[in-house]
Amino acid sequence: MTTETARPTHRNENENDGTTYVHGYSDTEARRLGDQADTLAELLHAGTAYPAGSRVLEAGCGVGAQTVHLLAAGPGMLLTAMDLSADSLAQARARVAAQAPDADVSWHHGDLHRMPFPDGAFDHVFLCFVLEHLPDPAAGLAALRRVLRPGGTITVIEGDHGSAFFHPQSPAAGRTIDHLVRLQAAAGGDGLLGRRLHPLLTAAGFTDVTVRPRAVYADGGRPELAEAFTLRTFVAMVEAVRAEALAAGLTTAEDFDRGIADLRRAAEPDGTFHYTFFKAVAVNP
Repeated sequence: MTTETARPTHRNENENDGTTYVHGYSDTEARRLGDQADTLAELLHAGTAYPAGSRVLEAGCGVGAQTVHLLAAGPGMLLTAMDLSADSLAQARARVAAQAPDADVSWHHGDLHRMPFPDGAFDHVFLCFVLEHLPDPAAGLAALRRVLRPGGTITVIEGDHGSAFFHPQSPAAGRTIDHLVRLQAAAGGDGLLGRRLHPLLTAAGFTDVTVRPRAVYADGGRPELAEAFTLRTFVAMVEAVRAEALAAGLTTAEDFDRGIADLRRAAEPDGTFHYTFFKAVAVNP
């Protein structure tokens, strides 16, 4: 069962209080997000299962890549999924209709900074890879805390591009990753936000804040993970900003492509790749 709240006056799909989604809204990015969510489902969603009947808000649901895993872990919950992009929201609805047709989902097109929901409307809030794209994540957390009931929980998952290391070591690959971090910062986000989750949630007034690292490690003994995460998730994400990095004058085509080639080298049988996600759970007192 799905419902949809009234849609606001149309706004720029990329607009979020000045933030641009640095990865774009292409079909390729949608597929990458799906690959990422499926590959990391056990790692990221372990320990997150909301009881039947609980009111859950997924803020920034995007194309629904994480939504279907939330629903699978918590059958019977009452989920509201919202996103700023109407196109992404339509893809999320289609994904849920195909993979979880009996789920109870309400869809909302809008900005998390201006949610129409009353105070304390939800028992739980979940967001994954959202704060990193906000120019003011503290303001985003304050808005989310307003709609979370006292005693309710918030779960936040973020990556940190500074946690990527690999073998063979490559200065060119490191520079190429840094181009993504710099472009995201120019767009108003923070690709290194994972390391800041505890202070951000604490400053926003949440209590009982716990943050746990969730590391991904791929080597020659895990060729499926090297393909699914190293290549199709991480390298694909970095490679997608090639045109923007060149246009911004951050690098040359030769150096960028060398970095991508060296990152791909880490996925070969004698290479290794490591990346850390951070998962935080906190309580609204």
